[in-house]
Amino acid sequence: MSDPHERYSRQMLLPGWGREGQLRLARRTAAVIGCGALGSHIASHLVRAGVGRVILADRDFVEWHNLPRQALYSEEDAAAGTPKAVAAARRLRQLNSAVAIEEHVVDVDAGTIESLLSRADVVFDGADNFELRYLVNEACVKLGIPWVYGGVLGTYGLSAAILPGQTPCLRCLLGPMPAPGTVPTCETAGVLGATVATVAALEVSEGFKILLGQRHSLLHSLVMVDLWTGDFERATVQKALDACPVCDDRQFQLLEAQQGSMTTVLCGRGAVQVTPRPAPTLDLDEIGHRLSKLGPVTVNEYLLRFSADGCEMTLFGDGRAIVKGAAGPVEARTFYVRYVGD
Repeated sequence: MSDPHERYSRQMLLPGWGREGQLRLARRTAAVIGCGALGSHIASHLVRAGVGRVILADRDFVEWHNLPRQALYSEEDAAAGTPKAVAAARRLRQLNSAVAIEEHVVDVDAGTIESLLSRADVVFDGADNFELRYLVNEACVKLGIPWVYGGVLGTYGLSAAILPGQTPCLRCLLGPMPAPGTVPTCETAGVLGATVATVAALEVSEGFKILLGQRHSLLHSLVMVDLWTGDFERATVQKALDACPVCDDRQFQLLEAQQGSMTTVLCGRGAVQVTPRPAPTLDLDEIGHRLSKLGPVTVNEYLLRFSADGCEMTLFGDGRAIVKGAAGPVEARTFYVRYVGD
């Protein structure tokens, strides 16, 4: 190609973009936390548009049920159980060799997140659970890095750009982090792939404004969409009168590991214990009813037992679970998030 910018010629025609904007993008770094449904679409848009460096972080591997909605993966990836960050990076390098891709097969937690995000100009939410989203929020507020929130469940999705020190943070918008078992997950409520693509596009559009230095064009809204009914809604976001423990008081409980799930390998039992903090109080009967559609469940006054995907989970009323059959702590935590929630 005689002109390396020829591939970007159509987007460079957009108002406020041009060659200068394209060169600016090439000097910027974006981090995508989670390479599943949202993250795979987001990463594809960023790389195709020519963002200079894209950092990918994900703890999971490709499975067959990912393929209808996760844009970067193939049947070969699912058959091999390839880590999502690895499979995504391989595909993205085929899409645009000029973009530097960093893949990290890692469980993003309090010990890893700051080093992952420290070089990013903007962070994109591709997470599959609230615990990780609230952790991203704390890290971005602490480091002063803009980030874009997005979430999808069923046919419904929402998104908002968060500028630390200028806009409400996620804790301001959504309140305290939901307790495990209180919020449905995609595994129990389903998800429409087209909604994923729509919310990812909303995230990336806001992210481009940040990367191009056009923050004045940000929506400053929580955008909500039900793609099945065709309902779109925007709610203007503004700080509440009450102080936020995160962005006002700078209390970073998840970063300081005062909250969030812990995993412990139980020696000699071939099992991993997952312990959320602070300990919630779970309604085991309600969770059992929800999970009964997905696999064998038994419940008594003390515990719930559930089997799926080759694993068996024993769940207690205080949120603690013992997962047998998992390959290690990361897989056990993934199983817990998938079927109990964050």
